[in-house]
Amino acid sequence: MLSSKDIIKAHKVLNGVVVNTPLDYDHYLSEKYGAKIYLKKENAQRVRSFKIRGAYYAISQLSKEERERGVVCASAGNHAQGVAYTCNEMKIPATIFMPITTPQQKIGQVRFFGGDFVTIKLVGDTFDASAKAAQEFTVSENRTFIDPFDDAHVQAGQGTVAYEILEEARKESIYFDAVLVPVGGGGLIAGVSTYIKETSPEIEVIGVEANGARSMKAAFEAGGPVKLKEIDKFADGIA
Repeated sequence: MLSSKDIIKAHKVLNGVVVNTPLDYDHYLSEKYGAKIYLKKENAQRVRSFKIRGAYYAISQLSKEERERGVVCASAGNHAQGVAYTCNEMKIPATIFMPITTPQQKIGQVRFFGGDFVTIKLVGDTFDASAKAAQEFTVSENRTFIDPFDDAHVQAGQGTVAYEILEEARKESIYFDAVLVPVGGGGLIAGVSTYIKETSPEIEVIGVEANGARSMKAAFEAGGPVKLKEIDKFADGIA
C-alpha cells in the first residue's frame, strides 16, 4: 500500500528533474471567497502538467531489461507527454496509444518531447478503447505498461506535489485548512491524500472533478469502482 515513505523516496529521485513549482497566493480568488487561497502551478512543469512526476518516477524504477524492451502507455495527452519526455531523457523506446480524437496540438507535443524514441499509434474513439489496444500490444510485444493513474509508483510521483506544498508551507509559516485536488483518473489525489493524511492529518483533502464525469463521487456512493455510461467531453483533459 502507498505510504508517505514512498512519496519521500520519489521526491529524492525527482529532485532536479521536475520543477518545484511555485505556491502562489491568489489575491483575486482570496478576495472573492473570503479565504487565503494559494495555487500550486503545475503548468510551470516542462510538459505543462504534474503528469511528468508519476511518469518519470515509474519509468525510473524499471529494471535494465524492462527499459531495453521499452514501455507502452495510453493517454489523451498529458500522461503521454510525461512518458515521451522521460523516454527521450532516458533513451528508452516508447509506444504511445492515443484516441483518434486527440487534438493535433497534443499529438505534436508528444512528438516534440519524445523525439526519435517515441512511436505514436492513434487507436479508438475513446481513452478506454485506446487503453485496451495499448494493453494488448504490451502483452504481445513483452513491453511494460505505464498506467496513467492505477500504479503505485505513478501515485508516489504525483504525491510529491503534496510534499512540496507542505515543505513550502512550513518554511513560509503558511497554515492550511484544506487542500483541493482535481480528480480525473485518481492518481494525483491518491498520492496527495496519502502524504497529507499521514503527515498532516488535520488538513482536509477535497477532491474536485468535472460535473460531467463524476466517477469518483459515484464510486464513493456505490462503495466501489463504477463505470459511467457516458461522460461530457467538453473538458476531456480533466475527465
